Amino acid sequence: MFSKLSRYRRVPDIAVVDARGRVVAAKDFRPLPEVTGTFTHTVDAGDRLDQLASGYYGQPLQYWHICDANPQILSPFDLLDHETLTTSRFPVTVTAGAPPWAALIARLSATVAVVEVTVEEDVTPVPQPGGAVVERVDRAVLVTYNPARVDAPTLSDAIRATGFSVGQPQDEGQLGQPIVIPPSVS
Repeated sequence: MFSKLSRYRRVPDIAVVDARGRVVAAKDFRPLPEVTGTFTHTVDAGDRLDQLASGYYGQPLQYWHICDANPQILSPFDLLDHETLTTSRFPVTVTAGAPPWAALIARLSATVAVVEVTVEEDVTPVPQPGGAVVERVDRAVLVTYNPARVDAPTLSDAIRATGFSVGQPQDEGQLGQPIVIPPSVS
C-alpha cells in the first residue's frame, strides 16, 4: 500500500517469481517522466533532499521529483554529495615523451574500488615575446572510486608508478553544482 504522495501509487502491480519459485505481487518498472522547467538550485553544504522539497514544494516527501529531474545522477545521495562513490581530479605532468595513458588507465582500472577513469588534456596557446606562440598542456586524471576501500594517496602512488608526477587531488562532487528543480506537481 502506498500513500497518495507516493511515486509508485499509480504504477501497476505485476506477478513475479521470487528466488524460491513462488509467485508474488510486485510493482512494475516505473519509467522516468518527462520533466520540463529550467529552474536550478546550486547544491550547498548541508542541503538535504527532503529540506529542498519542503522549501520548494511545501512537502518534504516530494523529494523524488527532484531525483526524477536529475537522471544523470544515479543516486539521491549523490545529488547532495553523500554517495559512497567520489570523483577526484588528479593534476598530472609527464617529464618527457608522450604520456603513458594506456598504462595509467590499465593500472587504475585494475585497482580495487575504482569504478571509472577519465583523462583530460587542455591545450592553451600562450603568446611569447617576438610573436611566437607556444602551447601549454594541462593534464589531469579523473578517478571515480569508493573512498571506504581506497584513498587518494594510494591512487596518487599508482599514478606515479606509471611515470607521471601528481599534484594535489581535488574532489569533484556536487557541491556548488546546479541541479534542476522541476515545477510543483499536484
